[in-house]
Amino acid sequence: MRLRGHPVSENPAGEAQAPGPLWSEPGTLLEHVAVAVLGMDDDDRICYWGPGAQRLFGYKAGDVLGKPAATLFPAAPVDGTSAAERLAERGRALGYWRVRMPALHQDGTVFDCGFRVFPVTGRQGRTVIVGLASRGDELDRVKTNLSFLDALFETCPIGLVMLDENLRYVHLNQALADMDGIPIENHIGRSMEDFMITSDGGEYQRMLHAVADGGRPVVSALVVLRTPGRPDRDQVRSVSFFPLSQAGDTRPGLGGLLVDVTDREQAIVEATAGRQRLALLDRAAARIGTTLDVDVTARELVEAAVPEFADASVVEVVEWMDEPEVFDPDLPLVTRRIASGTSLPPPAPELVGGLERVTYPPGSAIHETLRTGLPVCVPVNDEFMTRTVIHQARAQLLIDSGLTCLLIAPLIARGTVQGITMFGRSAARPVFTEQDLSLAGELASRAALCLDNARLYSQVQEIALTLQRALLPTNLATSPSLRIAHRYLPGSHLTEVGGDWYDVIDLPGGQVALVVGDVMGHGVPAAAAMGRLRITAKALARQNLEPDDLLMELDACVQEAGIELATCLYIHYDPATGRAHIANAGHPPPLVRAPNGSVKIIDNVPGVPLGVGGFPFGTHEIALREGDILALYTDGLIESRGKDIDEGIGALRTQLAGVAGTLEETADSILTHLLPAGPTDDTVLLLAQVTERRHPSTSTPTDGDA
Repeated sequence: MRLRGHPVSENPAGEAQAPGPLWSEPGTLLEHVAVAVLGMDDDDRICYWGPGAQRLFGYKAGDVLGKPAATLFPAAPVDGTSAAERLAERGRALGYWRVRMPALHQDGTVFDCGFRVFPVTGRQGRTVIVGLASRGDELDRVKTNLSFLDALFETCPIGLVMLDENLRYVHLNQALADMDGIPIENHIGRSMEDFMITSDGGEYQRMLHAVADGGRPVVSALVVLRTPGRPDRDQVRSVSFFPLSQAGDTRPGLGGLLVDVTDREQAIVEATAGRQRLALLDRAAARIGTTLDVDVTARELVEAAVPEFADASVVEVVEWMDEPEVFDPDLPLVTRRIASGTSLPPPAPELVGGLERVTYPPGSAIHETLRTGLPVCVPVNDEFMTRTVIHQARAQLLIDSGLTCLLIAPLIARGTVQGITMFGRSAARPVFTEQDLSLAGELASRAALCLDNARLYSQVQEIALTLQRALLPTNLATSPSLRIAHRYLPGSHLTEVGGDWYDVIDLPGGQVALVVGDVMGHGVPAAAAMGRLRITAKALARQNLEPDDLLMELDACVQEAGIELATCLYIHYDPATGRAHIANAGHPPPLVRAPNGSVKIIDNVPGVPLGVGGFPFGTHEIALREGDILALYTDGLIESRGKDIDEGIGALRTQLAGVAGTLEETADSILTHLLPAGPTDDTVLLLAQVTERRHPSTSTPTDGDA
């Protein structure tokens, strides 16, 4: 037998010798209790003497090596047997003997000493009695401390734990196991993160790692958590952690005390959950309904819920077969899934995203929530599968997905059933609570209102677009003196129909009027006002009024009709003279392109928008030659976010100067370059090219005229 570590014997001169058969072992409990290591030969003489023995008895090695072991004890008992002889005899006879007896210090004082003796075979085959000796009072202190610690771990109502440097459980008491709802043996070797589910973004784990890495202790920190053993109960714990000393060879890590203060801190739990719900609602309110697009709104709802509120979510709108849109709980319900998302691994993505249309039989959980108008929470079990999921393959996907409970909320707004939204959670998360039902109802109400707004907007937009198309000219007037190309592009689906309009009007004597206008506003009112102005302008033009007088009459019409503002550009062209008379009521100026490619902006025609009243309109006259191209347009072509009107007119001028080909090709090229991503507002482009100057007596076009 050999103890590893420091040399324990010295020569008579007091010099350290090479390690003998006995070493003391550092880094153990012996470092906290003074232990003397000594050896006695067959003659009961001291043959080994360690540094601990010198500290305990006061003798240097040279003073006692080779002397009788009785030197270390008071006088022999009455029976004549010395203490040393008794130690050696019992050690040889029993193989191991433990005893407390008086010992003698070099200074003559007697002290209580505890001995452990046992025989050891030496290098030459001799038997040596090894004795381990410690002061009795120190042994009593250690025994008391150990007994206290054992009793503390067994009976303390406070949770006690020891973790390694990776925050894995090394030791814990029953009180902590009871808090977690999981047996002690199931903790050992596993990470604390497996048993403390928090929603603090990892802050609790970072705090523990900082303590384990040698940071300052944490005292009485409050943490809100749930455990897998009690998934339906929020707990508040007051936790204190401290780094282990790592003295000697003790393992690194940290110790901790955990107290369940849930009852005392219930207000904190409720406030924390309330803040989380309010924060989610606040973020959802900012994210849901940013557009009047049904699909975008549905995606926003899913993104607001996953993964913070649920592990998976879908939004489905009802596929109504007939009007009016009335829900009948006795009939199957067909929905169209327009948004889905999940944070779970496969096959969950296939479950939520692999189906476009879903049919629910009467009596399903979907029918229940639409009948009552209230959210419902249902477990994913055989009853739910039977009542709600028709297809066996879909039922198996739902089982394999890991979802264990579903929260179904109706999408109802203004008395109209829009559809449903479903939220799902896996077994790794707590089941939905009453507060979660309330939160889901708030989310669904917000989304339903936005979906209904989008639905109503789409209906109004369709009405306005239909009205606008009906009021715009389908076939423009033709003239032998002008070749015409026209384009009308409605704005994007996110922009309401505007009041842009245009016309080409035949006048007596082969003359032609070109008109482009824009009514301020959008939707049905703007479309109706546009139609009224177009019809009025056409009637006034055929009365052969001068352009400025025609705008005065239109201005009066705008004021009488209560139209807020409108712009109009009116051009009267006489092919007999080649002269064009222009009047402008606040509209973007026309452009004239000459055959040589030069482009002129006709921006010297004064005029305020229609509806202002009290201001005269002027008329400007220009000469047009064969091959000249007049360009009339609305602001949707030249104005956009980040670009002012002057910049847009400059871009149009550049495009008009550089085009080649037919007039139709020119119109297409201008739109392609100026509106590459499509128009964001209604856009009109009207191009008129002079083919030749005609005398009034000429009634038939020449070859090549349109």
